[in-house]
Amino acid sequence: MIFSGTLVQSGNGTAVVFGTGMNTQIGEIAQLTKETETVPSPLRKELNHFIKIISTIAVSLGVSFFIIGFLSGNRLMASMIFAIGILVANVPEGLLPTVTLCLSMASKRMAKKMALIKNLDSVETLGSTTVICTDKTGTLTENRISVNTLFMNMEERNVDEKDIGQISGFDRLLDISVLCNNARLDDTGRYIGDPTEGALLLYAKDYTNISALTLANERIEELPFDSKTKRMITVNRSAGGISSYLKGAPEVILEKCSMVLMQGEEIPLTDFHKSEIMKHYARLASRGERILGLAYRNGHDNIETAFIFVALTGMVDPPRREIPDAISKCRSAGIKVVMITGDYSFTAEAVARKVGMVDAGEAHILTGEDLERIDDAKLEEFLRKGKNIIARAAPAHKLRIVTTLQAIGEVVTVTGDGVNDAPALKNADMGVAMGIAGTEVAKEAADMVLLDDNFATIVNAVEEGRTVYSNIKRFIAYVLTSNVPEILPFIAFVLFDIPLPLTVVLILSIDLGTDLLPALGLGVESSEFDVMSQPPRPREERLLSPNLLFMSYGIIGMLQAAAGFFSYFVILHMGGWIWGQQLATTDPLYLKAVTAFFSSIIICQIADVLICRTRRDSVLKKGLFSNRFVVLGIVSELLLLGNIVYNPYTHKLFGTHPLTLFELSLSIPFALFIFFGDEFRKYLIRRDVVFVDKYLNW
Repeated sequence: MIFSGTLVQSGNGTAVVFGTGMNTQIGEIAQLTKETETVPSPLRKELNHFIKIISTIAVSLGVSFFIIGFLSGNRLMASMIFAIGILVANVPEGLLPTVTLCLSMASKRMAKKMALIKNLDSVETLGSTTVICTDKTGTLTENRISVNTLFMNMEERNVDEKDIGQISGFDRLLDISVLCNNARLDDTGRYIGDPTEGALLLYAKDYTNISALTLANERIEELPFDSKTKRMITVNRSAGGISSYLKGAPEVILEKCSMVLMQGEEIPLTDFHKSEIMKHYARLASRGERILGLAYRNGHDNIETAFIFVALTGMVDPPRREIPDAISKCRSAGIKVVMITGDYSFTAEAVARKVGMVDAGEAHILTGEDLERIDDAKLEEFLRKGKNIIARAAPAHKLRIVTTLQAIGEVVTVTGDGVNDAPALKNADMGVAMGIAGTEVAKEAADMVLLDDNFATIVNAVEEGRTVYSNIKRFIAYVLTSNVPEILPFIAFVLFDIPLPLTVVLILSIDLGTDLLPALGLGVESSEFDVMSQPPRPREERLLSPNLLFMSYGIIGMLQAAAGFFSYFVILHMGGWIWGQQLATTDPLYLKAVTAFFSSIIICQIADVLICRTRRDSVLKKGLFSNRFVVLGIVSELLLLGNIVYNPYTHKLFGTHPLTLFELSLSIPFALFIFFGDEFRKYLIRRDVVFVDKYLNW
């Protein structure tokens, strides 16, 4: 059986085509992948929700104030200007570039850490991850397999023993290892092909001439290994006749054997022999070794039966050194790790213990056969337990695991490398393909490619994803606060019949000028100290949360508005203005008061951008100047403020007037109160003061 799309490197043969297009194996996978809907990222959902809320607020206020202004006797054009002012004040114009910058910078940092992001908004999805479904070989382990143990003649032997090559039956073991094998060695002595088969060749080359053995035993038939049969059989012709060789999962090999090779003699395979073999199989697997059974027979009639058992080979694939720390990070971050492997359950559990994924007796293990038998309700119950290992799993089982986890409310990141993994990778919230061992189909279906096939890289990427989400939230908290001092002047103008404290032009200069660069600086803020100590954010948590709205609109925004009105009225009264007096828009006193209101917003926004840099940690501890982009944004903000206030050429454009140092400093106490008041709030949050953490932690 060959699949469409198979590349034949050498040789010739005749093939009978019995299926084309969607009727092929590749076609079935393509159809399943096509039918699997791409899951919208949590960030996309949250941004859509945020846009709807802000748009509703902006349009509602704009229409309301247009009607109020018009009914109050204002001209149509004046009412229209007020409505536009309200709309402009509410819309965060810098959201798109900030989100793009956050994601782009995170993608760049992740690429340096060997994680290649294909879809920008997938960066944040990693931060929302609650479950990581990972392969074992090459992801948790080094994919550097070597033969470690032999079980022959009912005895366990270490491959480093000096007389290992002298034991009875060793020549048969070499024949099976070399002839029932599709890997090959290159001129440098490295293997090309499957790592397990490569390990057998690398071991055999120290005891036999592989090229000579292969030439002397022509292969005339092959039943290849696959995840269902779990065995490989080759039929070879030599000068001594035709022989068949078998390797694969020990339990499968034993079913096909009727004899066992003991001290060079072929004797019947009894129940005692089988129990001893299975006992040592479990023993080797419990040490984390990958086990293969080896057998042979003379002739090739009834090719699936009457084999002679020769040996078990135990291979070790050491865990990556950085994996235990990565697993520990996942635990502290509240992320569950599910291992999905084709290996025996004992082997999988042993590796899980070595990397700190489970402790003794903690693992909840399910095999591929179990998966075929249980219904979705039982599977959900199993997956809710945590510390899950899916052993003897076929690639097709991954999709069911992913969809079941999503059905119980988890945000799932899944790894894969094969063509059959494509549906699971596409359906997962975050699909991660292997860059080294992965197929092009898997990489195409995935959202991220691991350039080093390393699980620890996923955990590093999760940290980046959480930081991205926090940075977007910081940006929103920052830009929303200035909405209040931009909106309240129009409300006060309509309700209290005072000169308009802020013009539409100055609002635009705040939103598109002074606010933009500091906000972009927040987009590249580094993570806080406890970013991987917090559980994943709940699915129901909104980007625009009630706490964030309350902090931005109800506290910080109100303080900024208070600073603006304080500066505005102080200057008016110092100039002799009395309540109810109308001022011309060209009156120097009015221009100076408007400029003071505008300056107050910018000065308070400097304090605001500093407090928005952290959500729990003290910004003093993090360093006021540690984010050079924010510092650059503040400097540009002050330069723009100085240009608008003191440059005579910009006065007509912006409707401003020069201020004295005293007039400019009227809002500084408010800015200091914003900064130190928020530092105290964060201190209370770190001290776990329940009320503050519940209602004032955005």
